[in-house]
Amino acid sequence: MANGNTNYPEIGIYGRECQGKGTLACSLVDDPRLDSRTGGPSIGTRCPHDWRVDRQLGRSRSGRFNLRTERWVPPALNPAQEAALKEAVQGAPSAVGIEQAKWTWKAVRQYLHEKFEFLLSSSSCLNYLHRLGFVVKRPKKRLTKADPEKRAIFVREYVMLRDEAKRLGARVFFVDEAHFRADVHLHCQWVLRGEPALVDSSSPSMGAKATYYSAVCLETGEVHAMAIDGNTNAATTVDFLKSLREMFSGPLIVIWDNGPAHRGEAIRTYLETPDLHLRLIALPPYSPDFNPDEAIWQWVRAEVTANTCFGTAEKVREKVDAFFASLVHRIAEVKQRCQRELQGLAERLVVETCPLNLMVSNVDFTL
Repeated sequence: MANGNTNYPEIGIYGRECQGKGTLACSLVDDPRLDSRTGGPSIGTRCPHDWRVDRQLGRSRSGRFNLRTERWVPPALNPAQEAALKEAVQGAPSAVGIEQAKWTWKAVRQYLHEKFEFLLSSSSCLNYLHRLGFVVKRPKKRLTKADPEKRAIFVREYVMLRDEAKRLGARVFFVDEAHFRADVHLHCQWVLRGEPALVDSSSPSMGAKATYYSAVCLETGEVHAMAIDGNTNAATTVDFLKSLREMFSGPLIVIWDNGPAHRGEAIRTYLETPDLHLRLIALPPYSPDFNPDEAIWQWVRAEVTANTCFGTAEKVREKVDAFFASLVHRIAEVKQRCQRELQGLAERLVVETCPLNLMVSNVDFTL
């Protein structure tokens, strides 16, 4: 160590031999900058955060008053470096020159090595992430193409639409369509530690799929679904609207996205039907988080198709049909699962614009 092989020249490890502890241990223990009460060192390009230092301190700390009993070692990062790491992790790794898709301990180590010339272990990198207040969460898409102004306008229109539907006794249905392929839809699963997570697949063709329309009413928890052959288009959309019209009497309001299957001459012709009492409303562009019916498809994939290879479209349809049939007895769960960003924003707008409604709801104004 005294011949220049040390990594810690800044803290004066070239010390005297004392009581047989060795040069490294004696010098580190005697250095006042290692006193845990002073916060540790923050000088130089390399800090003494290493298992060799920790081991030597543990051997030589007996009877010393300036070392804690939990074998304190100086921190690898000073406050300014911690602040830089915290700011970097809140953005994408590519923003700071790290060519990785997401922040992992490897990305953190690479960032610290390139910026501060540190080379920390995996546990140290993870510990710093937790120490700086970071936790692991499943991310939600930030819809960068969505127009915030159009979304805000639609929230206000949706609040008025709900009030209008309540006065007229109309049902508001959110509609969407989805495909379920016969091949396996990979999802997380429990496996024994050390064992690989494997799912069998018979490699069915891409054409082996079941296509569905569905509509959900948040006020009543009703769900209506219809399977079709092939792909969706204006004609299949009309067939679904007819089945929805036959299933529920009274005025209907259908809210859906701007997909190509929701436009076309067949739909315009159908809307000219006398006494149809059907109103179609388009969601703002790039706003799938506003459609509660998206939650239905996530539910199917999590509960029915996850980690299962059905092999044929007929088997997929059999299982998905059974799932939709079971929703008749799961009304409360449908209402809870299908609450989306749109409903939360609408409720917040109602509270903000009518704050007195909650205060006077139980007052009898005839007194």
